[in-house]
Amino acid sequence: MAIKPLKQPSSVSAAAVSLSRIAVSNTHGEDSPYFAGWKAYDENPYDESSNPSGVIQMGLAENQVSFDLLEKYLEKNSSDPTSSGRVSSFRENALFQDYHGLLSFRKAMASFMGQIRGGRAKFDPERIVITAGATAANELLTFILADPGDALLVPTPYYPGFDRDLRWRTGVNIVPIHCDSSNGFEITPAALESAYSNAESRGLRVRGVLITNPSNPLGATVKRAVLEHVLDFAALKNIHLVSDEIYSGSAFSDGEFVSIAEVLEARGGRDSERCHIVYSLSKDLGLPGFRVGTIYSYNDAVVTTARRMSSFTLISSQTQQLLATMLSDEEFTAGYIETNRERLRRRYRMIVDGLDRAGIECLKGNAGLFCWMNLSPFLKEETVEEELALWECILREVKLNISPGVSCHCAEPGWFRVCFANMSEQTLQVALARIHDFVERRRGINKR
Repeated sequence: MAIKPLKQPSSVSAAAVSLSRIAVSNTHGEDSPYFAGWKAYDENPYDESSNPSGVIQMGLAENQVSFDLLEKYLEKNSSDPTSSGRVSSFRENALFQDYHGLLSFRKAMASFMGQIRGGRAKFDPERIVITAGATAANELLTFILADPGDALLVPTPYYPGFDRDLRWRTGVNIVPIHCDSSNGFEITPAALESAYSNAESRGLRVRGVLITNPSNPLGATVKRAVLEHVLDFAALKNIHLVSDEIYSGSAFSDGEFVSIAEVLEARGGRDSERCHIVYSLSKDLGLPGFRVGTIYSYNDAVVTTARRMSSFTLISSQTQQLLATMLSDEEFTAGYIETNRERLRRRYRMIVDGLDRAGIECLKGNAGLFCWMNLSPFLKEETVEEELALWECILREVKLNISPGVSCHCAEPGWFRVCFANMSEQTLQVALARIHDFVERRRGINKR
């Protein structure tokens, strides 16, 4: 039955009732082409059977390649009445839990984070703060580390959602650390100093540097030497360093990923009080719907404050208990990590080789759920306007939703992020065929 609109009392004026400054500000970042592409997909989603001419979603960094392993594990352990994974009682999960989260879950998460790093770093469960995903973790840390009007330095290109996560409700500014393709978009000491000087010239107080390692959208791990430079810079300026390591378990080979935790342990803990790690199970385990994230901080005051503020971003006790059992099963997690890496490596080779056959180059990657594709040769001019025109053509005509570099604040027009792990291999082959046909048409037009 249709719901009738409420009638306004006659005493209410025609003028709109105002909202808060936060609600109406444009710092939500959702006017970006990154989100516009999602809307186009939602309106016409590809389906192999029912809608083969629809838009293929290549703008979603979701890991579905190993979902079958999780399903098999949960089916096996939830059906066995003797399994420790079975919910012990309704009362245990339903009644109040403190903001620390279940100790069993924090222990399991600490162990899993160490396992992903090959045992090269250890994590204390008492320093883990539970949050409803990495989005909440990053925003919570921003609230703690900076005041409204302050700034965080973030290397470009960066995840488009940071414009929302770090700025919208906190009132904190993002000042880009401009990186370029001349060295594979690596962070340099000169780029760090330039960004810091830029912030100072604008009257902004810099409170920290936030890096993503492995990088989103580059699909590459940050080298140890670069991490050393960034940490030295943070120490020199007496600011914080946040390392978002949400893709740490998605490096294709063991040992390719170096956590800031490993650097700190090699230094004997020096400068650790300024370092904070963000992690989540959304990418490595492919569980974004579970909304499970963590903050790991070496700073006692940050841990205490984050726990107080985590009351706004709690995870259900039942979710924690379920995942604590899974993550504590080291035989399962070891097998999952190895298989997931192998499957991601295979997918990466599929898309990179397919793009190469179409004459398209990508940045050399070794991690993540995407590749950084260079379409600058297809721009009439190397401008943002031309990049967006090309993106619009690929979205509307080729029916692929990919993320343009401008949405990631890339300073060089023509780069695009392309995701490959959120679809079947058959769908990926369809997408690659569409790209190949598009390139051939473009080349034919240019020869006329």
